[in-house]
Amino acid sequence: MDGGFYLLVVIGLVSLGVVNSVHGQGTRVGFYSSTCPRAESIVRSTVQSHLNSDLTLAAGLLRMHFHDCFVQGCDGSVLISGNNTEKSAVPNLALRGFEVIDDAKTQLEAACPNVVSCADILALAARDSVVLSGGVSWQVPTGRRDGVVSRESDVELPGPDDSVDLQKQKFAALGLDTKDLVTLVGGHTIGTTSCGLLSSRLYNFNGRNGPDPTIDPSFLPQLQALCPQNGGAPSKRVPLDNGSQTKFDTSYFNNVKKGRGILQSDQALWTDPSTKALVQRYSLGLTFNVDFGNSMVKMSNIGVKTGSEGEIRKKCSAFN
Repeated sequence: MDGGFYLLVVIGLVSLGVVNSVHGQGTRVGFYSSTCPRAESIVRSTVQSHLNSDLTLAAGLLRMHFHDCFVQGCDGSVLISGNNTEKSAVPNLALRGFEVIDDAKTQLEAACPNVVSCADILALAARDSVVLSGGVSWQVPTGRRDGVVSRESDVELPGPDDSVDLQKQKFAALGLDTKDLVTLVGGHTIGTTSCGLLSSRLYNFNGRNGPDPTIDPSFLPQLQALCPQNGGAPSKRVPLDNGSQTKFDTSYFNNVKKGRGILQSDQALWTDPSTKALVQRYSLGLTFNVDFGNSMVKMSNIGVKTGSEGEIRKKCSAFN
């Protein structure tokens, strides 16, 4: 994720979708089993078709789901095109895969008009992207409705330079705990980030006119070669999981242990005592895939609209 993720009991309940059942029926696995039985298979085949042409889109779709859920809840608001929308916010400018969602929506509208929400398509596509990149599947609860608000000014995502404490605050505000934080940031096992987000870490860390001392000294020249100090290419891409950027696995955690975490927020997970044990556990391959699915379900129920709330968009990039 080109960025990175949010103790009040009430907030926690809303985040987990518990309170949503008061207003609607809530999300559940198999929500479309009678109204659009082929919904999940249509999304899966669409994602597979696009990934067959470009496997790097998997990381884009996973990241897009994160960025959607962290602003206004998981309601497809990040998909809306136009000026001053979430999509136009700086942290979202590098998001990729919108055409996959649009393609799936077109096919679903032909099969089951006005039934499947864009928010659900995105949640399903994120899961399918992980599976098609070598990860383990999980059941995705569906029944979300699409939001009717998308504002650039609402976008405040976890940042690449955030301390662990700040990351934990942002996750906790949305009902996610420290385990969810480490698990979900493990999504950085696929995808890339930009040299622009690395520059200060490589050359002027905390204004010291030198690199971040937590970077593995044998890895530093490789990063500096990819992102030269005066290279004039801040948009050049760097793999977030060195050596394994298109495979969903646990090598990301091994890289973090070795001082090869790419973002400052990644590397901090190993140096902070509150997250180090989980990084160690996942680096050994223990329970990460199962935990990732569980945390994804938890995240995907943040602030969902259900029942009569929101709408079912006819086109994912525009309100009805």
